[in-house]
Amino acid sequence: MSASVGRLVKRLVDVRDQEVAALVWSCIYFFLVLAAYFVIRPIRDQMGIAGGVENLAWLFTGTLVGMLLLHPIFTWLVGRYPRRVFVAWIYRFFILNLLLFYALFQFADADQSVWVARFFFIWTSVFNLFVVTIFWSFMTDTFQPSQGKRLFGFIAVGGTVGALTGSTITGTLVSVLGPVTMLLVSAALLELASWASSRLARHEGKLGEVVEEDPEAEADLKVIEEAPPEDRQDQIIGGGVLDGIKHVLRSPYLLGIAAFIGFFAIVSTFLWFHLMHIVDQAYPGDDVGQAQLFSYMEIAVQSLTLITQLFLTGRILRWLGIGLALSFLPLVSIIGFGILGAAPILIVVVLFQVFRRAGNFAIQRPAREVLYTVLPRTDKWKAKNFNDTFVYRLGDQAGAWSHHAMMVWMGLGLSAVAFAMVPVSILWLGLALFLGRKHREFGAGGPELEAIRKAPVVGKG
Repeated sequence: MSASVGRLVKRLVDVRDQEVAALVWSCIYFFLVLAAYFVIRPIRDQMGIAGGVENLAWLFTGTLVGMLLLHPIFTWLVGRYPRRVFVAWIYRFFILNLLLFYALFQFADADQSVWVARFFFIWTSVFNLFVVTIFWSFMTDTFQPSQGKRLFGFIAVGGTVGALTGSTITGTLVSVLGPVTMLLVSAALLELASWASSRLARHEGKLGEVVEEDPEAEADLKVIEEAPPEDRQDQIIGGGVLDGIKHVLRSPYLLGIAAFIGFFAIVSTFLWFHLMHIVDQAYPGDDVGQAQLFSYMEIAVQSLTLITQLFLTGRILRWLGIGLALSFLPLVSIIGFGILGAAPILIVVVLFQVFRRAGNFAIQRPAREVLYTVLPRTDKWKAKNFNDTFVYRLGDQAGAWSHHAMMVWMGLGLSAVAFAMVPVSILWLGLALFLGRKHREFGAGGPELEAIRKAPVVGKG
């Protein structure tokens, strides 16, 4: 890593000399992961509408089934192979899927394309959560708890720039090249992300050299004792296929994180369904117009996210604490759904979605990932994957079918459905404060943390 890059990074973030190379490669890695996804995210949303807004709840059910099928396969790989092997295999699996969908869209007729579009919507929803949760598991496995508070906000900047780049590529080229060609661009970016993850691992050993006078130091030492940074790339985590589920169910801390993610998914799904209904009314039958609106929304989200991450995220996590950082999005949701209930129109739902998603990327997601840094490796990969994929999509299901039931079976309008999310967001806020307190206890050590440190590393690959 060049000295000039190191000096620039140190001006932007509180980083130690031994951390600079790993920090830069983490940013590059996240840039490529989110660029790969956000190239196809607007295509996914447009295909969801093309398959019929009335069928969206069923597509969310299909996504949950996909998670049920993939989670045990993922945990089996994590338990049997070292990280350098299973991460690369998973990325190559998704690349092959992208190439297969490209071929299917090329040869499908009009009727078949509707069904391919529906399957692509389901697949993209699975792909999104898996590649992002693998990245953040990699981060929580690589950086110590005190480093996460200082550096995760800046690492998220790489993802924001990647999301902005991916959205811009699609917004600019989709009308020229067509939606399907974007799948090939996504595949190429995902291959580069796999390469970046291996480059990051080369610098992992230096992270354990950082010794700080920090309130999180005790948690740092326990994490390093379990698995020295220089060995993690080749260590096999071991354990069983159901470890993630078992650990979540027996730990109030992990169960609290699961509930927090569930609330987030329910609220997000309600707002997304509102967005789909209002956009469908504003742009009836206009596929290109819908795709361009979604891509421009992504540009706005990522631009606002980038500004926040560069100047506020690190300070919020360190000065206000994890609990208050987690509370930001529930507060935004309480206010936003109140306004949307009073005025369910395009400009309101667009602004609410942009502001809420920017708050998630810039503040809540880095804070949520810090929650995992104090846990054993098996929970960083298995329990975290269960929470971030299955629990998230289970929350999607609850949100999708509740929204469908309120609008279709109960005959409620968009205003009434929006107001129903206000008390849900209040409960979500209380859970955020609970998790902030539990994280402080874990950072200082405690009986619950010791009780769940029962998944030993079984060997090297």
